[in-house]
Amino acid sequence: MEIKTAEFLVSSARIGQCPDTKAAEFAFIGRSNVGKSSLINMLTGKKGLAMTSSKPGKTLLINHFHINNEWYLVDLPGYGYARASKEQRKKLRVMIEDYVLEREQLYNLFVLIDSRLKPQQIDLEFIEWLGENSVPFAIIFTKIDKQSKGQTATNVEVFRQKMLEDWEELPPIFLSSAEKHIGKEEILSYIDAVKNQE
Repeated sequence: MEIKTAEFLVSSARIGQCPDTKAAEFAFIGRSNVGKSSLINMLTGKKGLAMTSSKPGKTLLINHFHINNEWYLVDLPGYGYARASKEQRKKLRVMIEDYVLEREQLYNLFVLIDSRLKPQQIDLEFIEWLGENSVPFAIIFTKIDKQSKGQTATNVEVFRQKMLEDWEELPPIFLSSAEKHIGKEEILSYIDAVKNQE
């Protein structure tokens, strides 16, 4: 699948403000500073579509982008931003949970994981929560250009083994680099396949 048009539609502070569409939505989420906005810009081929920042916690709203005039890419706030106040963290958690559990248009949630890190408890707990609630999701390991292929393979395998302690079957797993445009075709092909399963 090729993305020909990608337009920012709206930012929403809660699920009730999200656009009333019947189209498929594919959402992206991950810990703060995992490279979510950069990945979205890479996938769409639009450098400034999603706002990128070196400061964690930049995305605080649910951002909808209309793709090819037929489906939506959704940028969700990052979880686990330590510097946010307790009240703000709670607000973000409710926003994320409401969208993920209640948004009927959500076809798949992409959970972004920093490929350079050992398995983080916050990521494992979030993924476990998705499983408990039967949310369809896939995992994207980001920033693979920042280390050797061997190190990436090792880190991904460690993560897989950690998940297999609780999971009988693992979700689809993708490797990506926003800078090197790695993973773009595979991720877009997966979106296309899921979208056409109707």
